Amino acid sequence: MPANPVVPVSALADGALERALSGYGIALEWWTGERIPGSYWGESEAGLIGNRLIVRPDTPVHSALHEACHWICADSGRRQTVHTDAGGDDLEECAVCYLQILLAQRLPGYSSERMLSDMDAWGYSFRLGSARAWFERDAEDARAWLAQRGLLPP
Repeated sequence: MPANPVVPVSALADGALERALSGYGIALEWWTGERIPGSYWGESEAGLIGNRLIVRPDTPVHSALHEACHWICADSGRRQTVHTDAGGDDLEECAVCYLQILLAQRLPGYSSERMLSDMDAWGYSFRLGSARAWFERDAEDARAWLAQRGLLPP
């Protein structure tokens, strides 16, 4: 196990993930099987099929929020067909990462700080070497992308 294991969704308070994502049209589905349907990365990573965000108790919080943010950032056409690979371009992927960091603040007992740490522990890759460095010094384009679409949370 890594020195800094990522936080699983089972560590969150009951209903916290559902409350954090309410209002986005995402249906959270708890999976009990081995392979999560719609998971791009496999293992315990979250799956996305249409508006269904599929997680298990051992799904990392960063993974659940990342896939949810793909749904949030997708246009209506892609939302109709999304299955496993949410698509989008590089800038949208950055916007997804930025938004997941912001939405982490909505989870009691979790935080943007912890999200940044979990992203690094999992292996997200940024030019400046860490999620924090990217978020603080190189994410203006992602923030602008979200702002232009009215997706920045209050």
